[in-house]
Amino acid sequence: MFSKACEYAIRATIFIASESEKGNRSSLKDISREIGSPEAFTAKTLQKLSRSGIITSTKGAHGGFQIPAEKMALIKVAEIVLAIDGDTVYKRCSLGLHDCNEEHPCPFHSRFKPVRQELQFIVENTSLKDLTSGLISGDTFLKI
Repeated sequence: MFSKACEYAIRATIFIASESEKGNRSSLKDISREIGSPEAFTAKTLQKLSRSGIITSTKGAHGGFQIPAEKMALIKVAEIVLAIDGDTVYKRCSLGLHDCNEEHPCPFHSRFKPVRQELQFIVENTSLKDLTSGLISGDTFLKI
């Protein structure tokens, strides 16, 4: 459903958030290794997330990426999706047809519409804090 870039962005943000909760900044190299993404691609993704205000970037010897603890409960996964993919994931046709819409639906339209709506509900109601709590407790994992 999400683009590969968006999947990497979500993974990167979760990793940065979990490290931030431990008081650590994350380097590009660490993030890239953790999410299994090439560094150059990860750098562009992180730049978009930083410009969107989802993560903060600090330059220098002790720099890196982080998310203030007080923001983690406020940042919803939907913000990451919007920063990387826009809102097309909730609107585009599941078969990739450009002319599929309510007036001219594709054969899969009515079956896929509730899935898109549920996805939108989930990402709009899931915070980074929700996702990192499982990593910290060891109930979930992020390794690919």
